[in-house]
Amino acid sequence: MGTIKDSLKAGRTVVGTVGSIGSDAAVLADSGFDFVLFDTQHTPVEIKQLKPALDAVAGKKAAPIVRVSDNRPDQICFALDLGARGIIVPMVNTKDEATAMVRACQYSPLGDRSNSGPRGEWGREFEDYRDYLDYVNQELLVIPMIETRRAIDNIDEILSVPGIDVLLVGPSDLSIELKVPLDYESDTYQSGLDEIVAGCQRHGVTPGMFFIPPGMDPNFFVDKGFRFFTQPWAPWATNGIQQGLAGVKR
Repeated sequence: MGTIKDSLKAGRTVVGTVGSIGSDAAVLADSGFDFVLFDTQHTPVEIKQLKPALDAVAGKKAAPIVRVSDNRPDQICFALDLGARGIIVPMVNTKDEATAMVRACQYSPLGDRSNSGPRGEWGREFEDYRDYLDYVNQELLVIPMIETRRAIDNIDEILSVPGIDVLLVGPSDLSIELKVPLDYESDTYQSGLDEIVAGCQRHGVTPGMFFIPPGMDPNFFVDKGFRFFTQPWAPWATNGIQQGLAGVKR
């Protein structure tokens, strides 16, 4: 089967959107996006509340990815057991923090994830348990977030940790850290992004953006080297509905 990792390795741009327990996750997952991101850091949603939404996207094109609120093994395990195919952890600033994240995501012998039987959509694809464990370790997306000057200074140490697939910029927090709050077009901010892209290129990791700053062209970031980001689905959906209604005699 084709996976997001296949796309990233081929140098293709992977585009997702943010879903919620109140949105029609199944429709979003079949609409053409590569992934649907469910956030439990800056939303009033607990991880275990995501079960209906993650069940709804099982078997769909788009991979369900969960951002946990903290770099904690229990939160990561909850999300993975519900069927997440990717984990985002905010505020990863050091090699030790990156190592802890990777080990919480992966089964033994690569990590420390607790074994509770085959889980999620992948758990239904394998009869041999070891094959399941190895496949999860191979295909799970591990995505730490880079949001501070400290993390940029430590980028080579962070990305030396095996198992990281995408290094995801937190645009707002990074701009605040760089003392240019929400000034995404400033030279200072863009220089910080260039440092991140260069670090990712040195280690064969895909640089990503949690979101494309409002009013900026996604292709500007693609040309810069970013190959993983979200786009809001509502404006595109509204535009499509309006086009559909325009074709009806009323």
